Amino acid sequence: MKRVTTIVAATALIGSALSGITAQADTTTPNPGRHTYQGTIDGAEYKIEMPERWNGTLLLYSHPYYPVDMPEFPPGYGNRMDSEAYFLEQGYALAASDFKGRTGFVMKEAVTDQIGVLDWFEKHVGKPRRTVATGSSGGGAISLLLAEKHPSRIDGVVAMCAPTDVYGQWNMSLDINFALKTLLAPGAGDIELVNAKDPKGSDLRMQKLLTEQVETAQGRARIALASAFGNVTGWNSAHDPQPASVEGQIRAQYQIHLTGAASVFGAVGQADLAAHAGGNPSSNVGVDYARQLAKSDQLALVRKAYGEAGLDLGKDLARLAKAPRISPEPAARQWMLRYAVPRGTTPSPVVTLHNTVDLAVADHERWYAGQVRDNGDPSKLRQLYAGRATHCAFTISEEAVALQTLLTRIESGRWPTTSPARLNAKAAALGESWSKVYDFATNSDAIRPPAFTTYRPSELLRPSR
Repeated sequence: MKRVTTIVAATALIGSALSGITAQADTTTPNPGRHTYQGTIDGAEYKIEMPERWNGTLLLYSHPYYPVDMPEFPPGYGNRMDSEAYFLEQGYALAASDFKGRTGFVMKEAVTDQIGVLDWFEKHVGKPRRTVATGSSGGGAISLLLAEKHPSRIDGVVAMCAPTDVYGQWNMSLDINFALKTLLAPGAGDIELVNAKDPKGSDLRMQKLLTEQVETAQGRARIALASAFGNVTGWNSAHDPQPASVEGQIRAQYQIHLTGAASVFGAVGQADLAAHAGGNPSSNVGVDYARQLAKSDQLALVRKAYGEAGLDLGKDLARLAKAPRISPEPAARQWMLRYAVPRGTTPSPVVTLHNTVDLAVADHERWYAGQVRDNGDPSKLRQLYAGRATHCAFTISEEAVALQTLLTRIESGRWPTTSPARLNAKAAALGESWSKVYDFATNSDAIRPPAFTTYRPSELLRPSR
């Protein structure tokens, strides 16, 4: 369970501190120097950390999506506590709400609660010279929404490893689970994907099915095919290279699904999503899975796996084509588009940072850049990539360089040079103390050199618009 917990809680920079907040009376008199404020605003706990000498910049952190059944936030996950220390040492103020409800799909609440913390900060601590919205995973998407919905309050955004099209991510997860159920257990009525009567039981049965099927060549081939509908790459380690064999890559996909599509975004997650959206928004009506496979960057792996298993890929695609589809509730779909999906209007500059391989695929960055071209100002966007696998696998030095890049743009009106060589040199100059990378696959840290690289993601397979 720890690995599941960790992967969805990845890289909220002060998230582990927030998880231990106990509600207190607000501290209303600011003190000079290092100080902590914490309390509750409209039912949402918050925490503010002030450095010894504030440089005038406030980093407003949004934590990632936490699944509804997540236990207490695990202490010491990766290097995130060091991250808080680094930014305080550099003079940044840190602030964050834990959001009303804290777990589940609380994106609408998150935007309101973060503005509540910003209001409190400006009233009781001081007016920042600049406020940067930042966060990782779902928190990165929330940061983009904050800037779009409150453009006068946010001066810039650093969105890290964000599934920027959150609605698209849920639909891709549905595609994966739909294919797994249809191909691996077509008669399994006790595995429900949406509107489940027994969500937790459905998720456990899906995980058991995957664990059984990954031991056969036929099962692995079909896991590879389902993975292709989300462009899930067979690489799940920030420390180790991608497996060379077909079987090794599919086993990596299997591990990703156990902590992603078949758990966090499975029946329990879909039930929570529907509760917030007022109905089921997820759908695969009209999806042509043969066409989706043709567009997937995992097509070659699927063909190899089907060849090794002696299966007919065309027959399995035909089975998917005939399988009954899942329809959305129109009001729930509109709710998602209104409250959960940024439009790319870029009222302030944006820096995105993504691993080249991530379960929240880097394809989201290509989608977001397209939204900015249509609705915003492309000159306000810089997209940075780190050449690693797994979710949110960044060093603190890489995060710091991303922030420095944004601040230069805010202060000067111009972007600094963002070539990988220049960025890597700047990150390396911060030293090994800030160069740890957390690996979900092994639940371990290791020192790694900066990994900024040039990258062009694939097309997002299920964009919401």
